[in-house]
Amino acid sequence: MRFFIEISYFGKNFHGWQIQENASTIQEEVDNALSTLLKIKIKTLGSGRTDSGVHALNQVAHFDYHKSLDESFLYRLNAFLSKDIAINSIKKVKDGVNARFDAISREYIYKIHSIKSSFLNDRSLFYPKKISMDLINDACAILVKHTDFKTFSKVKTDVNNYNCQISKAEIKKEGYNYYFTISSDRFLRGMVRAIMGTMIKINEGKISLDTLNEIILKQNRKYGGPSVPAHGLYLSKVLYDKEIYI
Repeated sequence: MRFFIEISYFGKNFHGWQIQENASTIQEEVDNALSTLLKIKIKTLGSGRTDSGVHALNQVAHFDYHKSLDESFLYRLNAFLSKDIAINSIKKVKDGVNARFDAISREYIYKIHSIKSSFLNDRSLFYPKKISMDLINDACAILVKHTDFKTFSKVKTDVNNYNCQISKAEIKKEGYNYYFTISSDRFLRGMVRAIMGTMIKINEGKISLDTLNEIILKQNRKYGGPSVPAHGLYLSKVLYDKEIYI
């Protein structure tokens, strides 16, 4: 049987989602907890990787197990995990459903705060300058017109193409907090942080809206803005067709 788990984590103390040698990762800790409880080797597959220091409100991964899981399993699994990782739900899905390849949409949020805060240092980017909401949202409108985002991809990445169908990009403000939200069918490595860094350059008048269009068309990372720090980025949502669930 195949199960989906929905996971949230605070990424500061991890080298990202995906298992790596000689590094602490979320996937490794989740796999070890599942393997200990179920008494067989369990290997999860996530909807996608998140880089070192990036957080998740709702990462999704699947694993296989030959028996049904009782109602107490979620509680027992969370008890095995560190305080920085929480399993939000466990759901049975149809055999063959893949957490990575069957996702139809992913959403990221980048968080910014404009006044100094003792509580947000590892959870949001401190940016004390005024943000022009209209300007950034105009830049977002340009962004969604494109499909090739090689300009915002890490250089050393193994992909067949750089095409992404962005369905939403916008920035909103709540008090002194700003939330940049972007949804797409897929994301390239480092894409959201590079886009956010470019948006900051636009806000500061260092890149114009016309130049943004040219930058995207150049399909070269060196023309985009710098990547913003990882601690403001959250994988917030992964969507699937409802028919996959049993």
